[in-house]
Amino acid sequence: MTQAGSVRSLRVGNLVIEAYQSTAAMGQAAAASAARRLRELAVSSATISVVFATGASQMATLEALTSIPGLPWDKVVGFHVDEYLGISDQHRASFRRFLREHLTDKVKMRHFYGIDGTAANASETCRKYAELVRQYRPQLCLLGIGENGHLAFNDPAEADFNDPLDIKIVSLDEQCRQQQVNEGWYASLPEVPKRAITLTIPALLRVPRLIASVPGERKAQIVRRTLTEKISADCPATILRSTSNTTIYLDPASVAELAS
Repeated sequence: MTQAGSVRSLRVGNLVIEAYQSTAAMGQAAAASAARRLRELAVSSATISVVFATGASQMATLEALTSIPGLPWDKVVGFHVDEYLGISDQHRASFRRFLREHLTDKVKMRHFYGIDGTAANASETCRKYAELVRQYRPQLCLLGIGENGHLAFNDPAEADFNDPLDIKIVSLDEQCRQQQVNEGWYASLPEVPKRAITLTIPALLRVPRLIASVPGERKAQIVRRTLTEKISADCPATILRSTSNTTIYLDPASVAELAS
């Protein structure tokens, strides 16, 4: 069934895909879904825990979500999916800075827990953040998919569908790092950090509701791969086909390689 406003809707396994007539419409639809979930949770929960992704793919969704009036932001405790090692929260590519500019400066949340990529002991940062995630048990995750299929910063060489950890230090592959240049966060590949801290795939998949915004021409190939390739860490996003709680939102450019 095609959702209101969408131009195309399909299901692959249990995974729902909705394509919209523009990036703005895609963001509005993803935001509307997130808003419904927040309102539902607010009825019975004093605290609502939400995990946020960052980057260009999230801009339309966050712009729309923070513009919706009356949402229970005062109950929301926020987390984010990843952060580079070695850059401050003032760096233009910092994901803490991104979420400050696109989220927490726009709405009054109960609290937001950032991942400090500059801490002296990154392993301890991972341990403490994992404890917080376990404590708050996120109920909603706004997600993206990388050009190499990564979820958070779980690139193919790092992705583990049975990872015993909830958060870990990873090495970033060249395609992932080049994406950061392509999106304008860095001027050249050597500037992009080679390591980061990320939530793992099992930690993401434990969240009861996943909303993935995946716009843009550069995402068309990975959308096709996500929906057609064998489920494996070669394309980490394929694991989303095993979930029953995920919707992927696309725009005209990112849906382009899917057969009609």
